[in-house]
Amino acid sequence: MVEQIQPEALADWLSAHAHLRPLVLDVREPWELQLASLAAQPFELAAIPMGMLVARLAELDPTRPVACLCHHGARSMQVALFLARQGFARVANITGGIDAWSREYDPGIARY
Repeated sequence: MVEQIQPEALADWLSAHAHLRPLVLDVREPWELQLASLAAQPFELAAIPMGMLVARLAELDPTRPVACLCHHGARSMQVALFLARQGFARVANITGGIDAWSREYDPGIARY
């Protein structure tokens, strides 16, 4: 099952899973990361473009909770569903992506 998390609720989700070392997985393309990226946060962040995920799946630990992020939430939802099918037990989608993050949580992040 894939949870839907609003950007402002991510801190609570991360805290609830802190003992399992949660990960935020940004699945956007490198050019998108150059336009808008998350600032330093109290969580681990990994960037693997959606198109590279299958080839790089071994880089991810299925025992760790993973919250997926993209531009608006569609790609990250597809990745979250894929990870759940691959045996990742705790997977979430950050609803609205980095665009919602910028609008609702951190207006210092550029919108594109």
